[in-house]
Amino acid sequence: MNVETREFSLPLESPLATARGSVERRDGFLLRVEDDGDVGLGEATPLPGWTETLAECRDALDELDGEEALDELELDDRPAARHGVALALADLRASREGRPLYRWLAGSDAPERVESVPVNATVGDAPQGETVTAATDAADAGFEALKVKVGARPVAEDCDRLRAVQDAVGPDVELRADANGAWSREQARRAFEELDAVGVAYVEQPLPAGDLAGLADLRDDFAVGVAADESLAGRAASEVLDAGAADALVCKPMALGGPDRAVEVARRARERGVAAIVTTTVDAVVARTAAIHVAAALPDPPACGLATGALLARDLGPDRARVVDGAIGVPQAAGVGVADTWGAR
Repeated sequence: MNVETREFSLPLESPLATARGSVERRDGFLLRVEDDGDVGLGEATPLPGWTETLAECRDALDELDGEEALDELELDDRPAARHGVALALADLRASREGRPLYRWLAGSDAPERVESVPVNATVGDAPQGETVTAATDAADAGFEALKVKVGARPVAEDCDRLRAVQDAVGPDVELRADANGAWSREQARRAFEELDAVGVAYVEQPLPAGDLAGLADLRDDFAVGVAADESLAGRAASEVLDAGAADALVCKPMALGGPDRAVEVARRARERGVAAIVTTTVDAVVARTAAIHVAAALPDPPACGLATGALLARDLGPDRARVVDGAIGVPQAAGVGVADTWGAR
């Protein structure tokens, strides 16, 4: 089996402001594996805080030996590198079988055909007026779920921003917030008291990743839901589920170590009555399209965080997954459906 890697760096159209800082570009690696004439593409785009660093990912990929079985490599502590390898192998195998990746991932539970998956729009941290404008633009474009970044401002200011958004878009648009673990327990409780009245569906990672008990307490005391994101980084999903710490798990294939693991975690969550929301880490087109397949492999997924292609100023290749009326199209070609990306410049 032959393995090639190519490093890339992609700027965002504009910085994405979050409580953890501003994301200005995405750096990673495109992988190409070839076996007996069959080809698979993968992508490893690390995001420190969720995955290993770029340097650690590079070191892991440099260890790849085309003569050994890639899927037997120990990459559990380097999820982005494992994602790249696992995705390349999955693309190769699904292509070899002539099936789109989502049907290959679903296995015996594969649906006959999934045309699209509902998605949310992501609104970065910004002053209230800019936030409302971005939210109304998204609602006018057909998005029925909005995720607004919070946590970088005082709690009262963030609550005012969310209230203004809800007033602007109306009750038919689901409103979500993402604090990226920025709040203390006291701040989170103050926010949840306000957001109960606003009608926010859930707050993503309102507390630091390790505070599972605090997340469980919020769930017990408020109507606003809790979604776990960073809490899944470096921790088994079962630990979060057993702690009763989440109404939803944010399943990022890049952070979980591959599309196969993301499907596994999502299924485990759904068996426990916990929603699974498949989300990118603002990836390039190969990983982003694979994440769409992960969501499509699940029955009736909620709105997922997959509409992130427009955040990039440029990409590794053409994006054939269009967003129309708040839903993203699922490619029906064999494999991931991005076979021409390796040769693109």
